[in-house]
Amino acid sequence: MLPAMSVDCVFADPPYNLQLQGELRRPDDSLVDGVTAEWDQFTDFAAYDAFTRNWLAEARRVLRKDGTLWVIGSYHNIFRIGAILQDLGFWILNDVIWRKSNPMPNFRGRRFTNAHETLIWAARGQDSRYRFNYAAMKALNDDLQMRSDWLIPLCTGEERLRNEHGLKLHPTQKPEALLHRILLASTMAGDVVLDPFLGTGTSAAVARRLHRHFVGIERHPAYVEAAWGRIRRQKQAPLAAMEATVSRRDMPRVSFGSLVERNLVIPGATLTDKQRRVAATVMADGTLVCGPHRGSIHQVGAAVQHVPSCNGWTFWHIDRAGAFVAIDVLRNGPPTP
Repeated sequence: MLPAMSVDCVFADPPYNLQLQGELRRPDDSLVDGVTAEWDQFTDFAAYDAFTRNWLAEARRVLRKDGTLWVIGSYHNIFRIGAILQDLGFWILNDVIWRKSNPMPNFRGRRFTNAHETLIWAARGQDSRYRFNYAAMKALNDDLQMRSDWLIPLCTGEERLRNEHGLKLHPTQKPEALLHRILLASTMAGDVVLDPFLGTGTSAAVARRLHRHFVGIERHPAYVEAAWGRIRRQKQAPLAAMEATVSRRDMPRVSFGSLVERNLVIPGATLTDKQRRVAATVMADGTLVCGPHRGSIHQVGAAVQHVPSCNGWTFWHIDRAGAFVAIDVLRNGPPTP
């Protein structure tokens, strides 16, 4: 019933294609905290593949052309999902490893401790102009490029929802920190996020906090009730705090000539390099003249340095309101009084 191309981002945490394997016991044959079941993989791959293809096709239908999809899974299902994603025309951008800092031990002692899950981040198609808030991710990571391996703990303590018996309400509840990073990386305030397997509402709660709209689909009554409770309790951060760090590649393209047209740089003004070793005169058409050289801010900057190319926005400087600044700052408009 959702309109085609109506959401900006899809986050999906689908069923992992698991079945009960038996009692959860330690190598010494003792039961683990009274838990009586362990999970293993179903072998009816055809049914799971058909289910996966159906929901992914619908997700692609409602996703805007430049939207992206995140799907998370374990070794039980993520490789099958990845193949079907590509079959349907999605364009995989990254696989991200969520490394759990506090994973559940492997009590049987027959396999390695399963300490990670895999996220696939995909654009709707190869030609999508998808959003990636690179600078925001770099700022979130102490000014280092965000890597594709994320060390985030499982949700514990007050974040972990429990039923009236004190047991985990949802077996695969995701930590809010994981969704915060996902939404901050690939959406903006006001975007619409769809979660077709909402569970207990982690994605909806984080979307509300970050001023994203959300659509959640969930059929388990207890999970729905828990999700509504979380959403109602979730306070929104101040809207002013939602402005993500913007990388230079995301800034609107502005020509130097437009600054002259808007009188932010006056014809006849003098530009110099940062050390004030060379000076150029601004012409009415936005070109610069420096001795025998005339051309754009980039061409003249390269010529006076005897180099093949130059970023004129950062090379040329001007005196403005008592400060000596790169002309790059003028693209933000006149200073606030």
